[in-house]
Amino acid sequence: MKTRITELLGIQHPIVQGGMQWVGTADLAAAVSNSGALGIVTALTQPSPEALAKEIDRARSLTDKPFAVNLTLLPTLKPVPYMEYARVIVEKKVKIVETAGRSPEEFLPMFKDAGIVLIHKCTSVRHAIKAEKMGCDAVSVDGFECAGHPGEDDIPGLILLPIARDALKIPIIASGGFGDGRGLVAALALGADGINMGTRFLATAEAPVHENIKKALVESDERQTSLIFRTLHNTARIFKNKVAEEVVAMEKRGNVRIEEIAPLVSGKRGESALHDGDIHGGVWAAGMVAGLIHDIPTVAELVSRIVKEADDIIKKRLMEIVGG
Repeated sequence: MKTRITELLGIQHPIVQGGMQWVGTADLAAAVSNSGALGIVTALTQPSPEALAKEIDRARSLTDKPFAVNLTLLPTLKPVPYMEYARVIVEKKVKIVETAGRSPEEFLPMFKDAGIVLIHKCTSVRHAIKAEKMGCDAVSVDGFECAGHPGEDDIPGLILLPIARDALKIPIIASGGFGDGRGLVAALALGADGINMGTRFLATAEAPVHENIKKALVESDERQTSLIFRTLHNTARIFKNKVAEEVVAMEKRGNVRIEEIAPLVSGKRGESALHDGDIHGGVWAAGMVAGLIHDIPTVAELVSRIVKEADDIIKKRLMEIVGG
């Protein structure tokens, strides 16, 4: 299946792994890349730029296929040395970078001088247009269904993607709600050149999280997510657990400050929950696509299944509809 994204990234299948905090390690990224899709190592999962350098080396020892590094630029209570992480990415000769959060403009000259293909994750068409004008090579357009930060406009992918396609010339990766071949075909029909999957890759054999987390996704339905930080205008979609419900209740009471919520939503608590298997131990990102997750396959099995299903839909069902 050849699209502008497969050609731009040098991959076999138009599928990209989400840059998931605490999850995007070399093991998962390499498994995804070895399947013919694009794996992503998450920079800030590593505790320091030096640790990221070692993780990039480890990814290279596990795959000879293209992989990317995600650098998410979000407001944090503790300052993050973003520029140092970016320099490591350049020094290690990574060829594909995904940025998310605020504008990557300050890093663009460095990345472009290094010949890096830059994908920027956007939750609105206006931000995607700005990313294109800035010089990004592609955008990942996140619909309201997505895990993590869906923005503040609440526009689902069904609307967002065709509008983005009409407005942009650069390739588009559809993100939010994708987990099977039907979604891939739908994304292509709506104007995207590929899909980004985070939550679906979380429930795979190679994902570096506890089996309890994976089983929780299998047992969930599409209603098993919560939106937090709405009152702080930094909305995040997470798995609906006891901590999520407590945060939502605090926000409903009104006038809540981030300092009051911080102990509940700390990154360390979320990391521990993912790795120790206490699904109520902290907040962890999950999308509405949980309703489409019914098993825990290997990455290779999942990607192969998605591509085959998409191919069958295109060649058989759609052809039957048009009488081919």
